[in-house]
Amino acid sequence: MSSLNVQLKHLIEFIRIPVHNPDLLKAKYRAFCRQMPVMYFILISSTWALASTHMSVAPAWLTVTVPSVFSVISVIRVIFWWKLRNHLPSAEETFRALKRTQRLAVVISIAFTLWSFLLYPYGDAYQQSHIAFYMAITVISCIFCMMHVRSAAFIVAVIVNGAFIVFFMSTGHATFVAIAVNILLVSFGMLAVLMVNYGNFERMIVAQQQTEALSNENLRLANIDSLTGLPNRRAFFNHLTEAFDTANHEQTRLAVGVIDLDGFKPVNDLYGHSSGDRLLMEVSNRLTHSFASEDLFLARLGGDEFAFIISNVAIDRDVVGEANRMCEHMHSPFTLPDATIMISGSIGIAVYPDLASSPEELFDRADYALYHGKRQKRGNSTLFTARHVAEIHRDARIEQTLKQADLVAELSVVFQPIVDISLNKTTGFEALARWDSPALGRVSPAQFIPIAERAGIIGSLTRPLLKKALEAARKWPDDIRLSFNLSAQDLNSSEAVMVIIAIIETSGFDASRLDMEITETAFIHDTRQARHSVEMLRNIGCGISLDDFGTGYSSLTCLHSLPLTKIKIDHSFVHEIQDNPASEKIVRSVLTLSREMGLDAIVEGVETAEEIAVISHLGGTLVQGYLFSRPMAENAILDFLASETDAQRPYYRTA
Repeated sequence: MSSLNVQLKHLIEFIRIPVHNPDLLKAKYRAFCRQMPVMYFILISSTWALASTHMSVAPAWLTVTVPSVFSVISVIRVIFWWKLRNHLPSAEETFRALKRTQRLAVVISIAFTLWSFLLYPYGDAYQQSHIAFYMAITVISCIFCMMHVRSAAFIVAVIVNGAFIVFFMSTGHATFVAIAVNILLVSFGMLAVLMVNYGNFERMIVAQQQTEALSNENLRLANIDSLTGLPNRRAFFNHLTEAFDTANHEQTRLAVGVIDLDGFKPVNDLYGHSSGDRLLMEVSNRLTHSFASEDLFLARLGGDEFAFIISNVAIDRDVVGEANRMCEHMHSPFTLPDATIMISGSIGIAVYPDLASSPEELFDRADYALYHGKRQKRGNSTLFTARHVAEIHRDARIEQTLKQADLVAELSVVFQPIVDISLNKTTGFEALARWDSPALGRVSPAQFIPIAERAGIIGSLTRPLLKKALEAARKWPDDIRLSFNLSAQDLNSSEAVMVIIAIIETSGFDASRLDMEITETAFIHDTRQARHSVEMLRNIGCGISLDDFGTGYSSLTCLHSLPLTKIKIDHSFVHEIQDNPASEKIVRSVLTLSREMGLDAIVEGVETAEEIAVISHLGGTLVQGYLFSRPMAENAILDFLASETDAQRPYYRTA
């Protein structure tokens, strides 16, 4: 009994239309939909062919009325399936349609079989043979046309061929019995072929599903940042293009923000890349959970750079305020297994259609706002404005003019004294670049130096400026030192450093009296090469000063990894230090640190007697600033040094 139940269960499962795979169900429907009109055309043509051979011997209701009814029903079904050929219903609708077809197959099979048997008594052997041929060839055609709905094809075969075989074998006529046996064998063969093709079709659809799933997964992985799970750079720009087109079509506003983490590199340097990765994941989680919105699309562009897109920006929406809140969230400490990390984030923002006309321009302007903001106020957001447009045009003009300039003729050097206030004596001068352009007039070094660095032509400026500075310094007393600023690009290859060393060695100036000033940007991207370059300069006797100490995030790493001889305390900590306890503590700490590490410390930007009094009290001895002198031309230096012989001259002047 149990075996019978199992077989019955298998039979029911065989007849049932499978619904476990909706995509496979829809594929069967599409294939079935295209073949049903063909099946009904075969039925109609075969039916009228059989009816025509019996019109002279059979009643009209059998040869005209019944075929006409069959034809009308078939035409209706053809029209029905033809209309659905381009329609893709839901899986549920597909199941219902195939279920109806399965039931209709039973009705049609019985109807056509019964009609064939009703014609059999009429006519001679030829006409009876035609009936046998009609039933056999029609069933074979139907099996092929209905092969994608296996149960329907089997139902038709069992009903029609089963009745055909039983009926014709019961006639006892040898020819009809042979035909019945032949049809039986052919039916088994056709059904076997049906099963093979049906299985192949299912496997093909499943394979397509697997391929599509793999393709979708690859596409997802290609658009997802594997570390944070956020959309990556590719996905960001795809979304930006789509969001821009939508904003352009719907006349709405669109904001783009670029986020850069300030202080991320020291985390990698001090705690390792695994901690850096954990920090990036924490930043991602914090931004995602705190600023989740349908209108906000957040992505990681790479490294420590993130970006966001805000769609449907209302005119009164405070995008800058939202970005500032992001910055505030990043100011909060990040607790990692290895340490508690303090970083900040700077954000540049641009809004369409205010000052951008394409997706690329919108991103570039947000990136420019970020660059500008990191120079002016790190840890905050900066909105791209019309003022930045003017700056871009100005910078572009400066860059083009600089590339075409006669640098040897147009560049010059001025010198600002570095004073030892404990000895009331100038110990050296810092060389500062000046550019007098015939086309632009005098251009501030605060403008043309960063532009030359971004344009990759700073080396073209370094070489003539260094030659001019060394030529002037060669005339100074032997106890006066020269400080000269190097860019990160001057240290990014051994070849570039060799050019600088060649200039020094052919100048006639003692390299031991030369201090090369570098900033943290010189090593932030390639610490190994920067260290190698600095060591090459130290090997010929040059001193190395770390400029703008305290303004970046890698300064302590510099002190540990580079062979420094001096540090320069940035002027931002000196301004009104007498009224700022925090600045006083910072300067005190740096002076103490420098003494303990055996480094000289130069305090920059001293402008008032009150400031110098505090610095002197804190133990600072080497100072530089307008309080002592503004930068001076080469021909004024010897007179300046000579004036120091006046014992009555105070250790600062207001010139």
